[in-house]
Amino acid sequence: MIRAYAALEKGGELKPFEYDPKPLGSEDVEIDVEYCGICHSDLSMLHNDWGMTQYPFVPGHEVVGKIADVGSAVKKLQVGQRVGLGWYSRSCMTCEWCMSGNHNLCATAEGTIVGRYGGFADKVRAHEAWVAPLPDAMQPVSAGPLFCGGITVFNPIVQFDVKPTDRVGVIGIGGLGHMALRFLHAWGCDVSAFSSSADKEPEAREMGANHFINSRDPNALKSVEGSFDLILSTVNADLDWSTYIACLRPKGRLHFVGVVPNPISTEIFPLIMAQRSISGSPLGSPATVTQMLDFATRHQIEPIIETFSFDQVNEALEHLRSGKARYRIVLKH
Repeated sequence: MIRAYAALEKGGELKPFEYDPKPLGSEDVEIDVEYCGICHSDLSMLHNDWGMTQYPFVPGHEVVGKIADVGSAVKKLQVGQRVGLGWYSRSCMTCEWCMSGNHNLCATAEGTIVGRYGGFADKVRAHEAWVAPLPDAMQPVSAGPLFCGGITVFNPIVQFDVKPTDRVGVIGIGGLGHMALRFLHAWGCDVSAFSSSADKEPEAREMGANHFINSRDPNALKSVEGSFDLILSTVNADLDWSTYIACLRPKGRLHFVGVVPNPISTEIFPLIMAQRSISGSPLGSPATVTQMLDFATRHQIEPIIETFSFDQVNEALEHLRSGKARYRIVLKH
């Protein structure tokens, strides 16, 4: 039996829950969970905001732990090895996207907490391809958030061939944004933090921002028009997107990794005349996850975390829901 914490209904309190897993698949591994991060996606799924939650619902997709068992055909992982698991737990391995190394774009990719039980548990299972070995030099307690928030902001750097000479803005200095600042600074970019909280400036600069822009100040926004090669939006809020598009250089890109509540509306003329673009991306492929882990280890990049024990899971969720998290929450056994 696997012991977990589950919500039995939409938005419900998480309670102790046990389930009997099916026999381990030949290409699957079972992980003894040591740590599991809490993400805003866990809250969204808990409340069925995306219309795909099944109950009982066991959250948790920022897992770090040790391999407890492996299927008969598993080749790259061994019992006792410390690993991480993120949003995806499986993909088909045969479609054009998987075959081209873009497993994260597989139309049938399986989410770790979508239609199955996640990592708020003592064990969790996944296909070996989506389970990444943790570098020896990486701290396991803080590594979990890299497997969702970290790869979410690292993936666009790779996908869009961001250069060290690029000027990049990050909207929102929260769970995603603070990791984006650290990655982009280590990448060599000239990094600007956009935030509506002026008191975050010292911390944003400590995280790697070369510049700080108070997004509540129209003059500050006006002063950086035509400045950025890339603006990365990490927020889950509706903003005046035309203002940020005006801050892009020709061929600049406004890229979304935060899920905004409402459709994006903007005039098309500023996009056409300067060949600007708007885009979005999910998490990265297994290969990009490995690249991120290597880069984070080399540059000693880790998320800023707060820890709670697993039996404090509801308290931890409320801490996140109330906006008090600084900046990622990790549950530990």
